[in-house]
Amino acid sequence: MNIDTIKIFQSLKTPFYYYDTTLLRATLQAASQAAGQHGFHLHYAIKANANPKILDIIQSYGIGADCVSGNEVARASTCGFPADRIVYAGVGKSDEEIRIALEKEIFCFNCESLPEIEVINTIAGSLGKKAAIALRINPNVDAHTHHYITTGIEENKFGFYLYDLDRAIAACKELEHIQLIGLHFHIGSQITDLTVFRGLCLRVNEIQTRLKEHGVILPHINFGGGLGINYDCPTCGLIPDFASYFQIFEDLFEVLPGQQLHFELGRSLVGQCGSLISRVLYVKEGKHKKFVILDAGMNDLLRPALYQAFHRIENLTSVGTHEKYDIVGPICESSDCFGKDRELPATNRGDLIAIRSCGAYGEVMASQYNLRNLPGNYFSESVL
Repeated sequence: MNIDTIKIFQSLKTPFYYYDTTLLRATLQAASQAAGQHGFHLHYAIKANANPKILDIIQSYGIGADCVSGNEVARASTCGFPADRIVYAGVGKSDEEIRIALEKEIFCFNCESLPEIEVINTIAGSLGKKAAIALRINPNVDAHTHHYITTGIEENKFGFYLYDLDRAIAACKELEHIQLIGLHFHIGSQITDLTVFRGLCLRVNEIQTRLKEHGVILPHINFGGGLGINYDCPTCGLIPDFASYFQIFEDLFEVLPGQQLHFELGRSLVGQCGSLISRVLYVKEGKHKKFVILDAGMNDLLRPALYQAFHRIENLTSVGTHEKYDIVGPICESSDCFGKDRELPATNRGDLIAIRSCGAYGEVMASQYNLRNLPGNYFSESVL
């Protein structure tokens, strides 16, 4: 961030999220170009960041939407995502949410259980519609990421198990208002070891071979998302290596005639464009530690408390000798801590602090716990 931007920050009420829209656009361009070279279809995972301005920019690149609630489907539609590029996933879709998606005539439901498919069939019938669905398959591939965001191993709540696949396909054929058009996979989030995706390709090849032997070829294969970002050194990887990511699927996945491949990226598209800007309230001296107490708390950025997630923390307004601090918030919870033993320039009351790589799962997860105000948001286009 340049000096002029920091000067403007000093006049704004903290805490707030700041989004670098130039970086966002560069990231979207890189992802779209890398996917387009192979004819792949992109859907943005709205759960990562549902800010309307962010969504407006994303849809302008021709990217579709991946939704996990009825409200996300409605938001995607309002923000200009075409219905034929909206997919809707989630293990617990309510009747009302299903109805909203059917009325919007979205491209596809990613379904995770037979009871869910039966309910969609019933509601679609009542509306005189036919619902296009994909079966989310749990491929039992370990994403080697945090256990809270690993979703592809056998023992979790997501998707059909492999041994249920034949029964699920047979059931779909019997339901009058269901059209099975594809398979869906999502093995986890914040995956930085690309060899994991190689394993996913090989497993899906095995699944397709088995289905083909039974005369089943589905036109759409959705590999979900999961591509991670560099939280440790944002400036070392502002734009993820989309080319290498998509090349894995191009090289290893055996596409059957007429099939289209879909991907649902979230964090990798928006993660690095956002920072949480906060102001130092106090510097407290403990017996063995110094604490920097911010006006931002875990209600503004939940990831460190929820996942023990690492975010780079920078002092924007101080220079000089570095000292170690615990960076904490004002919430009445011991878990309200953004980082321990972090080195910062000598820090004082009133300094501005930037918590980096907050474009994904930052603002969208904010709450009013302790009856605090929600954080504001500013964009580089409007600040400068």
